[in-house]
Amino acid sequence: MSVSVQELDSTVRAFFEGKGEVQKQAQQTLTEFKQNPDAWVTVGNILQEASYPQTKYIALQVLDDVIMTRWKVLPRDQCQGIRNFIVNFIIENSGSEEKLRTEKAFVNKLNLVLVSILKQEWPHNWPTFINEIISSCHSSLSICENNMAILRLLSEEVFDFSQDQMTSVKARNLKTSMTQEFASIFQLCSEVLNTANQPSLVKATLETLLRFLNWIPLGYIFETPIINTLLTRFFGNPRIPKCHSQVSHRNRRPANWRSVQL
Repeated sequence: MSVSVQELDSTVRAFFEGKGEVQKQAQQTLTEFKQNPDAWVTVGNILQEASYPQTKYIALQVLDDVIMTRWKVLPRDQCQGIRNFIVNFIIENSGSEEKLRTEKAFVNKLNLVLVSILKQEWPHNWPTFINEIISSCHSSLSICENNMAILRLLSEEVFDFSQDQMTSVKARNLKTSMTQEFASIFQLCSEVLNTANQPSLVKATLETLLRFLNWIPLGYIFETPIINTLLTRFFGNPRIPKCHSQVSHRNRRPANWRSVQL
C-alpha cells in the first residue's frame, strides 16, 4: 500500500481530533484503508512503528477481520507468520510489570486477536498451544498474569459465546479440547493461588478460575484442595463469594464451604 505509517498516524489523529471537513476526509481515507484487501499485510509495520495509539487499534481491527473472514483461504505460511507475530508481540508487551501496566488496553486487544486465531487454529493446527502458554507462564509474573487473561478469554469464547459465533461442530470440538487439557491448566491455577503474592496476578487468576467454574468437572472443585486454598489464602477477597455462588449454582446440593478445615 502507498500510505506510510506516518501518514496513517496523521490520518487517524485527524479523524479522532479533527473537526468538520478535515475529520470527514480522514474518515473517508480510513474507510478506504480498511476496505483494501491488502491492508492487513501492513499491520506488522503499523504495530511496530505507529506513534498514535488509535492507529494500532485500527490495524488490529483490520487483522481481526482477516482472521475471521479470510483465514481459511490464506496460505499456511502466512497464517503461521501472523500467529507467530501476534504471540511474540504479546510477549514483548507483557514481559515486564511496567510494560503490562502501561500497555494494558493494547495488550487486551492483542489477546482478543490471539483468541480469534485460536478459534481458527486450535487444536488441529496448533495442538501444543496449551502446553506453550503454560510453559511461558514461568518466564515472568507479568507474562503469567496476561496468560491468565488469555485463558479466561478463551474459556468465555468457547463456553459462553460459542453458540452465536461458531458452528456447533466447531464449538463442540473446542469444548472437548479445552476439557481434555484442563488438568494442566488447573494445575497452573492451583500453583499460582498457592504461591503468588502479587495482587494483580492473584486477581487475574481468580477471575480466570471464576470463568472456569461455569464448566469444569465438579471433581476439580470437591476432590482437590482448591476450596481450602481459596478460603485460607483469600478469605475476604470479594471474588471468593462469586466463586462460591457459581459452584453452588452448578452443584445440585449446596456447596458447604464452611465444612472445609480452616
